[in-house]
Amino acid sequence: MEILNDIYFGNTVRDYLWVLGSLLFGAIFVRFIAHRISNTLFRFIAGKTSGVSKDELYELIDKPLKWIIMLIILYVSTSHIELPEEWNLAPSNEFGLKMFMHRSFIAFFIAVIVWAGLKIVKFLGIILMAKAELTESKSDDQIIPFLMEIIKILIITFGIFIFLGSVFKVDVGALIAGLGIGGLALALAAKESLENLLASFVIFFDKPFTIGDLVTVNGVTGTVDKIGFRSTRIRTLERSYLTLPNRLMIDNILDNLSLRTFRRVNFNIGVLYGTSEEQLKGIVEEIQKYIDEHPNTNQDGEIHFIEFGSSSLDIMVLYFIDTMDWSVFLRIKEEINFEIMRIVAAHGADFAFPTQTIHLAKN
Repeated sequence: MEILNDIYFGNTVRDYLWVLGSLLFGAIFVRFIAHRISNTLFRFIAGKTSGVSKDELYELIDKPLKWIIMLIILYVSTSHIELPEEWNLAPSNEFGLKMFMHRSFIAFFIAVIVWAGLKIVKFLGIILMAKAELTESKSDDQIIPFLMEIIKILIITFGIFIFLGSVFKVDVGALIAGLGIGGLALALAAKESLENLLASFVIFFDKPFTIGDLVTVNGVTGTVDKIGFRSTRIRTLERSYLTLPNRLMIDNILDNLSLRTFRRVNFNIGVLYGTSEEQLKGIVEEIQKYIDEHPNTNQDGEIHFIEFGSSSLDIMVLYFIDTMDWSVFLRIKEEINFEIMRIVAAHGADFAFPTQTIHLAKN
């Protein structure tokens, strides 16, 4: 086996076989190793959380984990490989091919680590949301995505600082100190972004609304779907998906419809001018009694003959329905409308419609 000791380009055949064998081993077993590591992470992170499977974690971190394993194997297997001396290359701490290769590897490794960290944070968010769904409070449903976004930003920020310090040899401490001087200029340049960020904290601590609430703001009505750093996402009644800056959510008048105890109904009905006083009183009293006794209305209903219209005797109908469910509201309102029609017909009256009487003068 003397051939193993033969030297080519400054390294023995044994060295080259060791690199080739390590890479082949990694290519064959990287999937198995990644799966074992993900199982360990799942037991450590998820524990006995119901509704969360190992497959979710594996799908998230499979690719970054494989890259990390292969990069480690590549580094270990090639660490003793030397480039030929006759190439007269500069050392790795001086500008040249060695420095480029070394720092490119470090940059790629840092990027993969950050990538994997973001995926793990995403899985952690899935776990926390699964636990939050078991509670009645909506506050945790709202705060968890916000915290996950903060952690992701911190991971990316630390990754950038490590990248600058390791690849470009930037003095990170001096850079952070310099940011204090440039922070004012940065704040002025990102004024609207900072306003939206501060508005998001106001939303979380003041809680004018939470995820799942039905709100009307800036002329838009819909259900709050997500609250982020910069914006709030609303699913409208037309099922469209709108994104509103958080600044608008707190600067404008916001009506949280979910906090209402009742939905208001207010309209007028008109009966013919030929309707007698007794008929009109009977209609008003019976509608009032029906509204007061209805199981889905409160006692604040008001039914009154209010005015002489241009073509009808107008009766005001005002009542409140004790539901925030849009479908239930429409069903109850329809039920009451049918009953009003029955009451008017039962008293021998009829609904009016716009009419005009024209008198022709004789010549």
